[in-house]
Amino acid sequence: MVGEPSWPGARIMSRIIGQVIETRLGSEIDYAPGANAVIFAAMDGGRGDIDVHPDVWLPNQASFTNEYVDEKGTVALSEGSYEGGTGLCMPSYMTEEHGIASVFDLATPMAQDLFDGNGDGKGEVWVGASGWASTNVNLVKVRDYGIATFLEPTTEDEAVFYARLKDAIEAKEGVAFYCYAPHYVHALYDVTFVEEPEFDANQYNMVQPDQDADWFNKSSIMTGDQVKTVKVAYSKSLEERNPAAAEFLRRIDMDAGDLSELTYHTVILGEDMDAAVAAWLDENTETVDAWLGLN
Repeated sequence: MVGEPSWPGARIMSRIIGQVIETRLGSEIDYAPGANAVIFAAMDGGRGDIDVHPDVWLPNQASFTNEYVDEKGTVALSEGSYEGGTGLCMPSYMTEEHGIASVFDLATPMAQDLFDGNGDGKGEVWVGASGWASTNVNLVKVRDYGIATFLEPTTEDEAVFYARLKDAIEAKEGVAFYCYAPHYVHALYDVTFVEEPEFDANQYNMVQPDQDADWFNKSSIMTGDQVKTVKVAYSKSLEERNPAAAEFLRRIDMDAGDLSELTYHTVILGEDMDAAVAAWLDENTETVDAWLGLN
C-alpha cells in the first residue's frame, strides 16, 4: 500500500512508485490517501496498512524521520532525492506595480489593503493546507515576521486556494501564498518568491505539534527556509515482506524538473495521472532500470 498525501507532486510520486512495483516487480498496489502523521504511523506498524510515503520533505518533516527513522528504526529513507525550494510567493506584478518584495513589506498597512481579498479590512495569506508540516512552519513565520498583524493566515485545501488564486491573478489582485518548487504554479503564472533573510539555523527553531502540544509558542523563525531535500520513506518491514520493492525504494532518485513537468501535465492540462505516469516511465526506461539495479 502506497501512501498518497494531498499535494500534486506527492500524488504523482505515489503513482510512479506504484506502477513500477506493479509492472516491473509483479506486486499488487493500492493507494491510501492520508496526512503525514497517519502515513508514518502506519509504516511504523509494519503490517502493510501503508508501506510508503512517496514525498518526504526535509527538514520540514524531520520530526517524523527523527522518531521513526533515527529513534525507532522502523522506517527507512531512499538514498536518492531531489531538491525542493519553499517560501511565500506572490504574483510578480505586486513587486512591479506596488514595490512589495520582502516579507517585511507584507507587514504593513499598505499590504493589509492590497491583500484584502474578502473585504473584511484585513489581508489574507495562504499558509498551506491542514496537515502539512510546512503549514505549521508558515504559521510561525507569519507571526514572527509581523505579517499576522496585517494579513490573516488561511489554511484551506490546496485545490480550493488555487481556484481563488486563478481569479485573483486574472483580476490583478493582491494575493500571497505558500509555494514550493517543483510545482506547476511556476509554469502557469508569473509568480515570484517573496524575499526572506538568508537561512540561518540560529534563527530557525521549529517545534512540530507531534513534539510538543505548545509547539506554536515554543517555535520561533526569523529566517528563510533551508533548501529542502525530498526523499521516499518506506517501512523497514518491506525488507523481509518484499525485498525487491524495498531495494527499489532505496535506489529511487527522481528529477525535480521531470516532476514539475508531470504536475503541469496532470493538474493544468488535465491529463489522466496514471496515463501520464505510464508514458513517462515508458520514455525513461534507463532511469527505471537504474532504480531497479539493472544497469
